[in-house]
Amino acid sequence: MRLTASQAGNLPETVEFGVRPTTMREMSSCSSVGELNTTPWYPKWSFAMRDNRVWSAWLVFVAACLPGILSAATPGAKGIRGTYLETRTCQVYTGPCFANAETGIAGRDAIMGWNIESGSFGGVDLSGLSAVVVVRSEKTLGFRGLSEAGDVRSVVYLDERASERQREALLAFARKHSDTAGQSVVRVQTAPIAMKLDVTELTGELTAGKEVTIKARRARLGDCICSNEAAYYPPLAKVENFAPGVTLEGSFQGRGLGSRWSTPGDRSAYLATFAY
Repeated sequence: MRLTASQAGNLPETVEFGVRPTTMREMSSCSSVGELNTTPWYPKWSFAMRDNRVWSAWLVFVAACLPGILSAATPGAKGIRGTYLETRTCQVYTGPCFANAETGIAGRDAIMGWNIESGSFGGVDLSGLSAVVVVRSEKTLGFRGLSEAGDVRSVVYLDERASERQREALLAFARKHSDTAGQSVVRVQTAPIAMKLDVTELTGELTAGKEVTIKARRARLGDCICSNEAAYYPPLAKVENFAPGVTLEGSFQGRGLGSRWSTPGDRSAYLATFAY
């Protein structure tokens, strides 16, 4: 249930952003602002904003810094880099009350998409190509993601623009970076894949043929309901920088997993960058 402004009254506002997730313990305990390297940067604020001047100053700071943080690349030699989109059938930008209500009931399906901006995998140049993994799991994709999701099955979509050699490399890339989903692929299909992520506006879109759709935007203050929202579940894939978001459109209408679903309007998305 989503509260209206009048129903919400004077509930305290909560603002949470995350970059470079590691463990949930690290994310919840880290409080240093501006760290972007091997140290997780996960400042956590939860307080009532009674002074509009303080709130305005904070919004200016976030607006100025977050796009740069998301688009920044961690120094070091990385072989392949690009952008990542994800949506699930449970909320990821949420609080414990909503998460507990969904555990074991929702969150068994997900879409993971990579757009490779530059780099090679297995000695094959994959610049400009995309891969999508759609997941169906036995358990809710929660804190430990795919590693403790029980029985997992997946369908992989490969960019139809890829050559045969590139498709083999794309499939190997998708298998490696989708955890246990990469070990239980039941169908591989080529498709026209279109994916883009605006790191300034923090919006993203992904389509794989007519079967897979994601349209997402970053989470905003107005998306808070219980005022305890956080990036509650970490992204399913390893990423460099991320922002939790709202899935404006998210659906899987394909074959192979025994389910088709659509979850518009849920706080179930991640918009991210990766470098492997």
